[in-house]
Amino acid sequence: MKNNIIKTKSFEFAVAIVELYKALAHNKKEFVMSRQLLKSGTSIGANIREAEFAQSKPDFISKMSISLKEANEADYWLDLLYSSNFIDDETYNRYKPRIEELLKLLVSIVKTSKQ
Repeated sequence: MKNNIIKTKSFEFAVAIVELYKALAHNKKEFVMSRQLLKSGTSIGANIREAEFAQSKPDFISKMSISLKEANEADYWLDLLYSSNFIDDETYNRYKPRIEELLKLLVSIVKTSKQ
């Protein structure tokens, strides 16, 4: 897992989520849901990095599965922030395709690794 697509995309997503969190905290004074998004959105890449040096195939699958769970959670918080009008259409449409892509990649990696 040197310089691969999931590692790069998850890191870029984490950076974008940090920026979104800062904007929500500063401009909207929203701290609860945005903090949850910050935690889950940055955890995706952290667990992918851990999987990079997994001790075994089951350890790798476990770390990637945790990344998948975190991506699913980030997707939830993003939807909730949008549905509760903390983020607008433009912002939502900037982040939603990115998390959906990460979810698809992670599902594929976990399924393939289990075979």
